[in-house]
Amino acid sequence: MKHVALVSLIALGACNSPDFQGVFGQHPPVVPVVLPTLDPTPAPPPPVAARTVEQFDTTTAADRAAAVAAPVGAQNLGSTIASLGSPTEPGIWLRTGLVSELVQGRVVYQGKSVNLELRPSGGPATAGSQISLAAMRLLGAPLTGLPQLTVYR
Repeated sequence: MKHVALVSLIALGACNSPDFQGVFGQHPPVVPVVLPTLDPTPAPPPPVAARTVEQFDTTTAADRAAAVAAPVGAQNLGSTIASLGSPTEPGIWLRTGLVSELVQGRVVYQGKSVNLELRPSGGPATAGSQISLAAMRLLGAPLTGLPQLTVYR
């Protein structure tokens, strides 16, 4: 068992060697992405008596302003068809199979873009996505529609 662990460590060390290009070739260069700082405090849940879009959207004006500010650099993850997610789940987010972990990202719809949280859906990248009520409103997408979004990390 000790030999297996030692061989594994040596193999992992070789993978990080600049002389080792790996089975799949060299890794693509990393492009830093600078997103506006979003408020780490999550939006509060909507009130129990919420009935209108405005009542369900509990994001603040500052949250919305940060969400539409332009970032510098981005990695295109692909496109997805999105439906409205649960309006009782607050925040500005997209649940998608295009990511495997929670990351900051950006979506574009008909020339408008929004910075948001990209949340993993657990499904395949080709599956549809769900988008928050606040994000749909910022994009100007129809709440009952299925907009095609371009997703960036």
